[in-house]
Parts: sequence; C-alpha cells; structure tokens
Amino acid sequence: MIKEVIVVEGRDDITAVKAALECEVIATNGFGYGKSLIRTLKSLQERRGLIILTDPDFGGERIRKDLSKHIPNCKHAFLPQGKALKKGDVGVENATPDDIREAIQKARPNNVEKVDTFDWEDILMFNLAGGKGSSERRERLGEILGIGYCNGKQILKRLNHLGVTRDEFIRAMERIDEDGE
Repeated sequence: MIKEVIVVEGRDDITAVKAALECEVIATNGFGYGKSLIRTLKSLQERRGLIILTDPDFGGERIRKDLSKHIPNCKHAFLPQGKALKKGDVGVENATPDDIREAIQKARPNNVEKVDTFDWEDILMFNLAGGKGSSERRERLGEILGIGYCNGKQILKRLNHLGVTRDEFIRAMERIDEDGE
C-alpha cells in the first residue's frame, strides 16, 4: 500500500489508479473544487503526503499548478501524453496499470527552495529548445525522468524544481542520443 494519497481529476481516474495500485485516491472533480477540498488536501498532505497525478493536458496542468500553489511539498507524478491517449481522449483513465505504477514510482517532490542546477545554456546545448527535433527530445526526456512533457521554458523550471540531478540528466540525454542513432 502506498502511504501517500493520490490526487486525480475524476471518478474514472480513481478507478484506473485503484486497478493499478493499492492506495487511497481522491478526485478534484475537475477545476471546480473549492476551499473545502484544499483544506482536506492540506490535512492529508501533513498526515500522509500527496502525489498529484493529473491528465497530461492543459486542464490537468492548470489543476496541478493551482494545487501546488495552495499545498506545499506535494509530489508530482506525470504520465506521458502518448500513454494516456485513447481514441483522441487524453486522461489518466486511459493509461495502463503498468504505466500508472511507473508514473507513481517516478513521482518527485516539488522543491520549496529554488535550485539552479540547470540554466538556459543546458537547454540549448542539449537541443531541448529552438532546434530541429527539440520537441521530441523534451518529450523523451520528460518520459525518462518522469517529469512530463512541456515547452523549453517549462522543462528548465521542472529540472530545477523537481530535484533532477545533473547525473540523472546526463544519463537521460545519453539514452536519448543512443535511441536516436
């Protein structure tokens, strides 16, 4: 049983996560949650910890950012969009149990203090922005590190705020380069 409570968006997400793991899951029911849910989640975070697993789309990222703003020290789990896609619908409920378990296993805490391990030079040097294939490289990096897909500016922020070490980053980039050849 996982100690932390997993936060998802909806009822179908709860079903999918519970099919993959023995855990407690709570849904936000979309973005329309109120102060009562925030208070509940804060209490759960203090007692057991939270892992936020939202859909890999605009709405899911919006919920993730809002919850993070109100509830410090949550862990974040990300599903690659391709592993949460079924008939054009993107959502946690579409992921396989193995993919959900992997996302939860790779969950990372959002660092409270800013750490500048990486800078824009790293992003450009490793062709993660502004170059041919950079979008695909960011997608693969997000999958390997379990930090999700995002644009160049956001990948820099996630690398620094989700506790990615330089060694992890270098190993992931080497893997991407090997896979690309």
